[in-house]
Amino acid sequence: MRISVSSDMDEPVARSLVAELRERGHEVAAHGALRPGDDPQWAVCSEVAAREVAEGMSDQAVVCCWTGTGASIAANKVPGVRAALCTDAYTADGARRWNDANVLALSLRLTSEPLLKEILDAWFAAAASEDAEDRGNVARIGRLDLSRASS
Repeated sequence: MRISVSSDMDEPVARSLVAELRERGHEVAAHGALRPGDDPQWAVCSEVAAREVAEGMSDQAVVCCWTGTGASIAANKVPGVRAALCTDAYTADGARRWNDANVLALSLRLTSEPLLKEILDAWFAAAASEDAEDRGNVARIGRLDLSRASS
């Protein structure tokens, strides 16, 4: 799987994230502070990673900033992206299962290496729900993207 990763800071957890994804066999496209010469601002690098998902260049993305909030907000402005800020494995599982999230947002401040592995385990183990109500909610989010694009 190709995964775009962005971080506004070159923090140990961001480097661990890239290494862990590669160790799991994923192809990683790094952005922001993780790629020399890139613009490291969270709004910029999060948008770049999210656009790669929306345009089909990446299967998923992980966007990081100090709290994870700014990165998730920026990613969610890209039509077709459903970014979820996850601080634990249970939230990561639910984000994939109920929300069919395609972008994981992480806090560089709150995410330790052991917690990072738990979150990634849950994220990759979960699949989108086939429940009609869950699919309906995800479809509604897609329609919101379309209405925003036509505004």
